Amino acid sequence: MTKESGLSIEINGEGMNIAVLGMGHVGLPTALCLAEMGWKVTGADQDSVKIETLRSGKSPFFEPGVQELLTKHLKRGSFQPVVDVEAAIRAAPILFICVGTPQKESGETDLTQIETVARMVACNLNTYKLIIEKSTVPAITAKWIKKTIAHYAGLPATTEETIEECKEELLGNTDKENQGYPRFDVASNPEFLQEGRAVEGFLHPDRIVCGVESEKAREILEKIYQPLDCPFLVTDLTTAEIIKHAANAFLSTKISFINMVSDMCEAVGADITKVSHGIGLDPRIGERFLRAGIGFGGYCFPKDLRAFVHLGKEHNVDVSFLKEVEKINQRRVDLFLKKVRDALEVIKNKTIGILGLSFKPDTDDVREAPSLRIIKALLAEGAILRLCDPRAIANTRAVFPEEQGRVNYFTSPLKAAEGTHALLLLTEWKEFLQLDLGQLKKLMQNPVVVDGRNLFDPQKAREAGLDYFSIGR
Repeated sequence: MTKESGLSIEINGEGMNIAVLGMGHVGLPTALCLAEMGWKVTGADQDSVKIETLRSGKSPFFEPGVQELLTKHLKRGSFQPVVDVEAAIRAAPILFICVGTPQKESGETDLTQIETVARMVACNLNTYKLIIEKSTVPAITAKWIKKTIAHYAGLPATTEETIEECKEELLGNTDKENQGYPRFDVASNPEFLQEGRAVEGFLHPDRIVCGVESEKAREILEKIYQPLDCPFLVTDLTTAEIIKHAANAFLSTKISFINMVSDMCEAVGADITKVSHGIGLDPRIGERFLRAGIGFGGYCFPKDLRAFVHLGKEHNVDVSFLKEVEKINQRRVDLFLKKVRDALEVIKNKTIGILGLSFKPDTDDVREAPSLRIIKALLAEGAILRLCDPRAIANTRAVFPEEQGRVNYFTSPLKAAEGTHALLLLTEWKEFLQLDLGQLKKLMQNPVVVDGRNLFDPQKAREAGLDYFSIGR
């Protein structure tokens, strides 16, 4: 995008800016990309350390393109980080909710942060607000947000039904604003961002989905996203929420399916990479998300899958199929560890190098990364670990502190490989793909490589003298 910043959306004759509430892995790319599209954006978060980091010109996490956009739009003044969330709400008629929605042990989504923001909005309804739910939430959350705001704003409506009955009287008449009853709309605009390409995905999306209840909300969202050339799907609130969870559940299913097929390939002596390519050429299937490995991780897929399962159980929908998808994914780490044990026979006191800590390349995120389960299991069996990742060392060190002689971190993959009895590949960083396999073999005490992402060519690995194990090949 090359548009100049400072565009405004005209509603009722007034130009309006945008506030993004929550500066995490969704909120910050959203705010910066909206600024890149030309809008004036405030990024609000109660985490004062995070806001000070942003004000100093540094991104609090690694995501390709984010640092460049932050530098650009801080300089232009089109992005302003603030810690006063309530002031940001009062100043901007358009609010994107991008706060965290972690998971409870039951699989249910914890909506505490969503409720906190809804109550803040309710207490600061000084003008018309369009509250846009961007965080990933279970179905009917948008309706609950609407009810919560109405309740804490002092409206007499306390149920969804009475809110609908009183909508025209209490929310639709702007003459009531001076009595504390300004109108607001809630919309659902689920994010489909992929960590590692969030900026690219936001500015060049496959589609934009918006759930709305009023023509005004629809018009505002169409105006916001007008600079983007992609399909724009408008639905009701709950349908938009279901679309997000259904999409992630389907992608999780593709990954678990191809991992199940990879086990079949190993059992009968076939090559999963060729099987994936062969079925992926069918346009009804497609090749994306058909790479066998140690399973999916990260903040979205595991959490969203469990939340969808929980929603189904709450509403008496048979979700046993999705439970199996999760079980297959959970077993991937156990099967990978079995490969390691079979290759080494004994884990105790063996030095093992691990290349790749983040759950996927081009991110420093280790939330629900398979690496964490693998590290924990190997340490429990007495292994000595040499860990390496281009970006995720700091986040992994917060979980497994450096311990001389037991857990050590390296930025160089070759340094991590020195003196190891085995080398495990857990993340397909391009830096690892470029490694000289012959040099790797010379550095290792025992040249065992267990490749959890099928990064290397088996024939080339064996020609280099490596005792090479991969997935489904």
